[in-house]
Amino acid sequence: MSTVFIPTVLRPAVAGAKSLELPGSSVRDLVTALLERHPGLGGQLLTPDGELNRFVNVYVNGQDIRYLDGLATPVADGDEVRLLPAMAGG
Repeated sequence: MSTVFIPTVLRPAVAGAKSLELPGSSVRDLVTALLERHPGLGGQLLTPDGELNRFVNVYVNGQDIRYLDGLATPVADGDEVRLLPAMAGG
């Protein structure tokens, strides 16, 4: 299982959890597992066609998946995945 770290802004939708251990062999698998447990996150993370919202950044072991294979980026047991929605403000 991989550890998915949940940012503060999304924690209310996951009962306050800072991180979750989720099964999967790709980032898409992890997102699917996360949304099965917490469907309220769907609109915040994914577009209606199932792609990441443009304002959501995802990192696997510190590497931005936009420069890897996107949602198809492989993950392995022990990997750390961080969800970082962009924040507006000044």
